Amino acid sequence: MSTNLLETLSREKIVAIIRGIEADKGDATAQALADGGIVFLEVTLNTDGALGMISRFREKYEDRMRIGAGTVLDLGQAKEAVAAGAEYIISPNLDEEVIYYGVEQGVAVWPGTMTPSEIVRAYKAGASAVKVFPMGALGVNYLKEVRAPLDHIPMIGTGGVNLSNIRTVLEAGAIAVGLGGNLVDKKLVKEGKFDELTKLAQAFVSEVKGDK
Repeated sequence: MSTNLLETLSREKIVAIIRGIEADKGDATAQALADGGIVFLEVTLNTDGALGMISRFREKYEDRMRIGAGTVLDLGQAKEAVAAGAEYIISPNLDEEVIYYGVEQGVAVWPGTMTPSEIVRAYKAGASAVKVFPMGALGVNYLKEVRAPLDHIPMIGTGGVNLSNIRTVLEAGAIAVGLGGNLVDKKLVKEGKFDELTKLAQAFVSEVKGDK
């Protein structure tokens, strides 16, 4: 399952991240992103009602979206995420226990890594891809340099990615990017401007697909 998931991720190239939005706006946010062409949607566990959202979205968008859990810091949270129906687990940190559990459950784990040693450790433990974080602080050149000796390990660039640099991050070798506030704009969500959120999602999708 992980391979198929990774193939789809390599094609779609965007993981939209729902973090810290109001619980009652979650469903409309997911719908707006789906309408904008987003396939991968990560709900971070430090969002109110995250587990409920993961379950609902899995059911509602079964054939349309791939729903995962983010900010999964330890084994306990990983178990909750899988029980809620998460298809993949994303962390800001590297916890081998979480990776082993994911492998055992047939759920992809993409842990947060920064150094070459962490990237290799994560991959050896069974992560099918790693999240290079924080990309905003590390910069695209860091990704390029770390990819040179480790180009066999799929990397997802997360942090500081926006509409104007997303193509550069992908060209530097990331198979995909994680997009939080620059895509899932909290102001638009708060004001209920979901049509604008859909347009923003469409703009990101067009940018990665090379549509003009």
